[in-house]
Amino acid sequence: MALKITEECINCDVCEPVCPNEAIFAGEDIYEIDPDLCTECVGHYDTPQCVDICPVDCIPKDPNHVESEAVLLAKFHRITKQ
Repeated sequence: MALKITEECINCDVCEPVCPNEAIFAGEDIYEIDPDLCTECVGHYDTPQCVDICPVDCIPKDPNHVESEAVLLAKFHRITKQ
């Protein structure tokens, strides 16, 4: 399941640099996550780095992009070509 950033985002910019897939970007009002690139850090880390570092806890799982760990790992391999 990809993650998403909610309206509680304070645009602090700590999440974007820690994303290993470059899935996080500055949106019009708040930071956003590209679900096609988000693997919840599967393949890179044990936990999602953006969630770990977010000071306002505004990055939940996106119910519109439900994916198993196997699918996330396959996405990691596709993105990183590993």
